[in-house]
Amino acid sequence: MSEQPFILHLTERSLWDAARERGAYEMSTRGRTLQEEGFIHCSSREQLPKVGAFLYGSYDGPDELVVLVIDPALLGVPLKYEAPEPGGEEFPHVYGPVPVAAVVDVEPWS
Repeated sequence: MSEQPFILHLTERSLWDAARERGAYEMSTRGRTLQEEGFIHCSSREQLPKVGAFLYGSYDGPDELVVLVIDPALLGVPLKYEAPEPGGEEFPHVYGPVPVAAVVDVEPWS
């Protein structure tokens, strides 16, 4: 298993289901792809409630939301911890597609 803590990504179940069929997950954040953003936004367990409220606070879509639990050791692409602004809180950013095999669990989001 990974020596780094797992990182998390909140998404819609249908997007995860489609990624499982393709073998890799390529959505960066709500409504934006990896290709558009340049990386996939992730968070720590502690950051997730704030991120969820920010991105999906008003969500009333037809899909349930799920949390992808990602093992950094299984990514095979760069992972960088970066702050949105200098001196700000650092978030994990995945610079490439997340292989389905790197997702070690999928949790429901309430």
